Order: sequence, then C-alpha cells, then structure tokens
Amino acid sequence: MTGPLAAIGKSTRQGNQLAVDHINGGGGIKSMGGAKLTLVPGDTQYKPEVARAETERLMGEGAHVLVGAFDSGTINAMIQAIKQATKPIPLMIDIGAADQLTQQGSKYVFRSFVTTQTLGRKGIEYMLEMFKISGVTPKRAVLLHVTDLFGQVQKDRTLEWHKKLNAPFEFVEIIAYPTTTQDLSTEVAKAKAAKPDLLLAVTRLNDAILLVQEMYKQRVEVQAIMGPGNPGFYHPNFSKTLGKLAEYTLDNVPWYNPKSALTQKVAADYEKRFGEQLTTDSAWSYQGVMVVADILERAGSTDPDKFVEAARKTNIKEHVTSGGNIQFSENGDNIGASTAMIQIRDGRARVVLPKEIAETQLVYPVPKLWERG
Repeated sequence: MTGPLAAIGKSTRQGNQLAVDHINGGGGIKSMGGAKLTLVPGDTQYKPEVARAETERLMGEGAHVLVGAFDSGTINAMIQAIKQATKPIPLMIDIGAADQLTQQGSKYVFRSFVTTQTLGRKGIEYMLEMFKISGVTPKRAVLLHVTDLFGQVQKDRTLEWHKKLNAPFEFVEIIAYPTTTQDLSTEVAKAKAAKPDLLLAVTRLNDAILLVQEMYKQRVEVQAIMGPGNPGFYHPNFSKTLGKLAEYTLDNVPWYNPKSALTQKVAADYEKRFGEQLTTDSAWSYQGVMVVADILERAGSTDPDKFVEAARKTNIKEHVTSGGNIQFSENGDNIGASTAMIQIRDGRARVVLPKEIAETQLVYPVPKLWERG
C-alpha cells in the first residue's frame, strides 16, 4: 500500500476487505463450521524483492491462501517464493495479466484475472468495432508504453493482435519510457511529430496523468487517447486530477458487469463505504476473494492440495466482472475472463462496449483536449 502504486494498492485492499466482510457477514465458510476469513495485508511497495520477502513472511506466519497483487513483476517474485517453499500455499492472482505468470509449472498458482493475450485481442477487436460504429478509420497510430513487465508484454500483445486481426492503421512510432518518469515532454513531442490519428498508451496511474497533461500543453490533436489495456486511465484519481481533460478517454480493461444485480449491490456497497467508484482494481480484487471463498467452501479444508483439487472444479456463473463463467484451465487461468471498453464520461468510467453491457453510447472521434470546457 506504499510506493508508486499506493493509490491502486488502497483500492485493491478495499475490494479485498469488502469481500471478506460480505463472506463473513453471510456466515463464513459453512463447510468449515462457519470459519471466518481474516485479511492479513502484505505491502509489496512495487518492488519484487519486497514482494518475495512479504510472501515468505505471510507463509511463515500461517497464511492459508495468498491473494494479489496487481503488478506482474511483483507477482512473479511471489511465485518464485511459493515454488521454493518447503510448504507452499495457493496463490490467487486477483489482478496481474502477464501471460508467463501461470506458465511456470506451479500447481498452486491460479488467476481469476485476464491474460495479456486476452487484453491484446479484445483491445484490437473493440477498436475495429468502434471504427465500424463511427464510420471513421484512423490510418496512423503511436503506441507509448511503460517499461515494466506488464508494459512490455502488453505492448507485444497489442502489436501481435494488430497484425493478426489486420487492423487498418499502422504504428508510425512506438515509444517506451521508464516507470519512474516524472516528465513525458520529450515522449509527447516525439508522438506529436509522428502526426498520429490515434494515440494508444500502456501506462500506470501517475504517468497516465502526466501524459494527458503534456498532450494538452503541446496541443496534440488525435481522434482518441485510448488504452489497449491500460491500468492508468480508469482509476478515480485519473478523473479527479484531470477533470475535463480526462473526459472521453477510452480504455480496454477487465471491468465489472454493470448490468448484473450482484455487481450493482457490490458497487453500491463499495461506493457508500469508501466514497469512490468501483473499478477494475476494486472489482477484481473483490472477486479474487470471492473465488477463494467458493473454493474453500467446496474443499472443506485449508489443506493446499485439497484447495487445488477444488479449484480445478470451479464453475462460477454469478460474479461481478465482465466475461463468462469462472473456470480454470490446466495452467490455472480463468478461461471466462474478459474485458470491456470504458470511456470517461462526466467524471466516471462507463462501459461503451460490448453493447450488451454498455451504459452509454460511444463518442468517437472525441473533442479536442482544449475544447472540453
């Protein structure tokens, strides 16, 4: 809950805690005599070495299941600690998309979240649908991306699916920058010089804000600012900080299903308790704990191997997020996980695609940054 991703860490912990409270308030794990869940926090500080140490500490203190941890690089460090532990325990990745996390041969690792393969494919699919709806097709695009593990992999998946799906635009510039950046003026100037119709970005929260501020300052005109899979654009702090400048930003993200009665209740409870909108961070963190509870209920035990056996049989139809039934593949990925395209409208992220769960109509192309009031 500290470090560069502290605001996101706060939201994910809130989602975890709300799920724990809902489960305990509903009678706990009934197959285990009404056992209550206890959330014991571990702070990765967005540092792999700290994530590993915290994982070892929690296992040593008797934790039964690990849930986390948003950043793929820190999750990878957690997995190494689990693989090398004398008595490993299960990990449920509630948020963390890099494909390789579940490809390391550990039977104790499960992911309720999407993979970067899914993010890459859905991002391009939604773009193609947007162009069809609007009748406007961009020809030139710039892709900016942060250089952490997720940023690198998501950039690769975006390029991969751009080619596979024969997207009609070309990437005229691909621009990388470090996670620690405090100034994107050079990168934005380079993007502007490439004269893109579309600016795609894979950022974290702080650099997402820097990016839009700098684009406004340099008066970069594009048909849209869009995340092909971006953890920065949807967070409430993005809209709070940027105000009107955040409006109309588009993002392909693992989101919640606003049409679901369960989701509506969870979203209302979350906003009432924490004073902010349910988002990817809080919704999928909530879901991660709910999936763990479902598995424990069916396992009837905290034994790691019984947990794994029960996890393999998971089939959850009613849940809060976008996508189909929650079921795990042989390597531990949720085969039902999917995404939605959201757009910032009136200060809130709202679903515009897919149409069956859309909350409002897509606006594309979008108004210029300096014409938003």
